[in-house]
Amino acid sequence: MVSNNENHNNLKTFFKDEYQSLKAYTKSRIDDAADRDAEDIIQDIALKILSRSENQSPIDNIAGFVYNSIRNKIIDLMRTKKKPINPMSEMENRLTEFTELFNSTSDNSYSEDMKKELKKAIIGLKPDYRNVITAIDFKGYTYKELSIETGIPEGTLMSRRHRAIAILFKALETKKQFKN
Repeated sequence: MVSNNENHNNLKTFFKDEYQSLKAYTKSRIDDAADRDAEDIIQDIALKILSRSENQSPIDNIAGFVYNSIRNKIIDLMRTKKKPINPMSEMENRLTEFTELFNSTSDNSYSEDMKKELKKAIIGLKPDYRNVITAIDFKGYTYKELSIETGIPEGTLMSRRHRAIAILFKALETKKQFKN
């Protein structure tokens, strides 16, 4: 059985000897993220593991333990770090995309008018429909997140959104015909 002091020494030696391999592994997992640094992740993991190594039970498979710790840290970072966005510009982008759903061409001459009409049509929806459209299509919620937050089953949310889109499509199609 390994003592706690030996546990600490073994971990220190492992990090020292395998640092480049750990760095390569970490970089391969976060290569799509420019705002994350592999060395920062490794150092964070090393600090946490080494600072608690005296309180831990002996580690039999140090390599597996460290690599799993790094993998878990990367997963946590990917879940929590979202790119900061400007809410107003994001809303405008989503509104433009949503408007283009109702117009068959992406190069439409009604874009600004259709945006205004879409805003009016959304405001005119029943509150249940308006809330689900706003949350899913403009605020970026998933059905699951919205279901958890509101207590409404996912299937009900999907049905409401589907009905709301049908109502919006019908309203905007009528407006489009009047403009032509």
